[in-house]
Amino acid sequence: MPQLNPNPWFFIMIISWLTLSLIIQPKLLSFVSTNPPSNKTTTIPSTTPWTWPWT
Repeated sequence: MPQLNPNPWFFIMIISWLTLSLIIQPKLLSFVSTNPPSNKTTTIPSTTPWTWPWT
């Protein structure tokens, strides 16, 4: 059963992971986000209690 022989597939997996880790990932991480988070302070909305007509 050739699928149990790890020789060629293990090498392909290692090369794939090294390519992803060393070449593709730094290129992807170098992009600047197009919508950076803003430094606005969050305002808490003023809430008023609900007045129930039957109480």
